[in-house]
Amino acid sequence: MDGRAGRQRRDTTEDGDRGAVTVEAAIALGALAVVTALALGSVATVTASVRCVDAAREMARLAARGEPERAREIALRLAPGGAQTELRVDGEEITATVTAAPGRVLPFRVAGTAHAVLEPAAQEPEILTQGGGGP
Repeated sequence: MDGRAGRQRRDTTEDGDRGAVTVEAAIALGALAVVTALALGSVATVTASVRCVDAAREMARLAARGEPERAREIALRLAPGGAQTELRVDGEEITATVTAAPGRVLPFRVAGTAHAVLEPAAQEPEILTQGGGGP
């Protein structure tokens, strides 16, 4: 009889370790998905914040020139969807604020504020507090 026929091949892993690599890979993929979602949320938040600042700056500039309605229209066009605008006049100083949610899933809002001084030829605009357009 051949010595090889009587031997059985033994698996070197124990039964308790079977599938361990699969579980580790699943955990790593889940962690990678969470990190990717957080990175995308951060980018969306920064982008929304920059757009709010830009919209507030244009709103303050146009309102200082005496065009508050056009200022609101342009600000809502520049701001993220669903943004809200506020324009306050205190003496000769104008303060424009634009707030928006960076995304539908994120539970907070970002804001941009800008200040300007009324130009001599401009009439003092009325105080405007308006909700945004968009979906």
